[in-house]
Amino acid sequence: MRIPTVALLILFFGAFAAFPVIAAQSGTAAPAAANPPGTHTLNLKDADIQALIATVSEITGKNFILGPNVQGKVTVVSARPMKPDEIYDVFLSVLRVHGFAAIPSGSMIKIVPEAMAQQDGSAALDGSNAHAPDELVTQVVTVKHLSAAELVPILRPLMPQGGQLIAHGSSNSLVISDRAGNVQRLIGIIQRIDTVSDTDVEVIPLAHASAAELARTMTQLADNKTNDASGEQAKIFADERTNSIMLTGGKNARLRLRALIAHLDTPLNNGGDTQVVYLHYANAKDLVPILQGVASTVGGDGSSKPIAAAGAAPGAAASSGGGPNNVTIQAHEPTNALVISAPPAVFRALQAVIRQLDIRRPQVLIEAVIAEVSDQASSQIGVQWQFSPGTNKNGNLASGIIGGTNLPGTTAANGILAVTAGGLTGLSNLGQGLNLGYIGGAVTLPGSTTPIIQLGALIQALKGDAKSNVLSTPSILTLDNQEAVIKVAQEVPFITGNYTTNTASTGGATAGQIGNPFQTIQRKDVGLTLTVTPHINEGDSVRLDIHQEVSNIAPPVQGAVDIVTNKREIQTSVLILDNSLLVLGGLLDNQASDSVQGVPGLADIPVLGNLFRTRSNSRTKSSLMVFLHPKILRDAATEAAVSSEKYNYIRTEQLQMQNNPAALTPRNQQPLIPDSYDLLMQPSASQPAPPVPKAKGKQ
Repeated sequence: MRIPTVALLILFFGAFAAFPVIAAQSGTAAPAAANPPGTHTLNLKDADIQALIATVSEITGKNFILGPNVQGKVTVVSARPMKPDEIYDVFLSVLRVHGFAAIPSGSMIKIVPEAMAQQDGSAALDGSNAHAPDELVTQVVTVKHLSAAELVPILRPLMPQGGQLIAHGSSNSLVISDRAGNVQRLIGIIQRIDTVSDTDVEVIPLAHASAAELARTMTQLADNKTNDASGEQAKIFADERTNSIMLTGGKNARLRLRALIAHLDTPLNNGGDTQVVYLHYANAKDLVPILQGVASTVGGDGSSKPIAAAGAAPGAAASSGGGPNNVTIQAHEPTNALVISAPPAVFRALQAVIRQLDIRRPQVLIEAVIAEVSDQASSQIGVQWQFSPGTNKNGNLASGIIGGTNLPGTTAANGILAVTAGGLTGLSNLGQGLNLGYIGGAVTLPGSTTPIIQLGALIQALKGDAKSNVLSTPSILTLDNQEAVIKVAQEVPFITGNYTTNTASTGGATAGQIGNPFQTIQRKDVGLTLTVTPHINEGDSVRLDIHQEVSNIAPPVQGAVDIVTNKREIQTSVLILDNSLLVLGGLLDNQASDSVQGVPGLADIPVLGNLFRTRSNSRTKSSLMVFLHPKILRDAATEAAVSSEKYNYIRTEQLQMQNNPAALTPRNQQPLIPDSYDLLMQPSASQPAPPVPKAKGKQ
């Protein structure tokens, strides 16, 4: 082993003075001649730390890398020789005292400040390698019975300022970065704290009492009555589905609560089995037969039993393993409540059914759009001829031959006949359209003043064009699975029969005279009728059972004995998404007809035949479509938004009519619904009116 020159001088003067070997001011040390082989005595006073690192490197054979901040003076006092491993442990302690740490890195050891060492990396206590107490290590400790986050405030005061302690929630473990000795001490503390507690969870089924009411009563007890000797508080929870009480906490506290539950879970006196259940949404009268059927399948101990035989009265007394099951269920309609008299187990089963049925059902707003566009056109042209005997000298129609053309499809023949026979007084009998005529006057024989014939001709031309655009948008709001009907129609009387009687001759009256005539009629709705039943499926789709009918009164039809109505009807079931538009059906009708009437033989003459015939044509085209727009209203906010939209639309229309300058009715006398905000702010019996703010400057 190579010994520095300064060390030799120290040994020389030490031997000369007959004193033990001590370190010189230079900060190096070397084994004395009296030291056992392989041992060294390390004594330093105000020595440079880099000289200490060099000496330890020579003694232990380890290679060191010094950081640029590794500087300072150190003092080490040792009274006995030490082996190289012991000297290295002392070296690590010196580094810790001065804020440095040794980090192994392959065949080298890095000497860096302690704060930088934790970021650079440290070894782990895996049990395979021995670590010096002052070696910087990082250890992951798994916590088994407690929460890792709860241990952080307990262990933090036991660590130096440079140590790191982090809790990892997902794995319930602690990450500790500190000196090996302190980490080992913290692991021992954690193992003593992380033990199995006597805290457990107990489930206590109830036979008579209600779990919710019993849990609420016991929770109101003082905390000092539910704490065990360790100060741990017991907690109480109610499971209404199984009517059970769940206890968690220390063993002593759970024992006291279990005794209290056994005391409270006892049957009540007479009348305790009768309960009144107030319903919020369902109809009490509709639930009675359902609950009676459920009660017949539940035993007195709450267990299910076979359904009663056919013919047994609902709710009749039945027996099971728990004893007689006398159940009576009545509905109180004024308060919409159910009065149930049943054993506790049966009542709990009925209460669970009521809770699932008494729910707020969503509503569906259904808007139907009925659009009808029709176009009708017709034209008619023809010539009518009429001749009749003239009038005699008394002004009366003379006897003679009459004749002329009276072609179908026109009423002009009667008019030209009246004009020919009676002059201009018969003009009112002419048909519609353009009428151009000629009256030739009376034809007489030579030498006679008596007219033989009156001759007249009339040309009639008529063209008609009619267009109609009808839009109807009925809307209706109904509950899910509830049928709704909207009807906007007129009651039109239809003749269904008549009756007449013949009277005998009395006082010279003619026998067989009709007396006491009367008719029987039946009134039917003519207009728009919408019947719909919505079924909301799982999700945002709605199935609709629809029956829609649109009818109106048609113009008079020749040969009809009564009123004729046009009827359009749709009956179907459709599936549609919420707030979507769907076409239900439609009708496209296009009709065209041409008609020619004429005098046989004469109408076939080229050119001249037009004087002896009448032509007419008609064309009708109509388009009818029915659309549907459903919207699901699941909560009160959506219902209020839709209602406000419709309400404000009507109010806006009324305001526009009030602003009409041509209206004669004064504006303040025209009807106007109140503003929706003012309507909602009106006081009610359950909600007083809001306070009116005082005016500024007034008391």
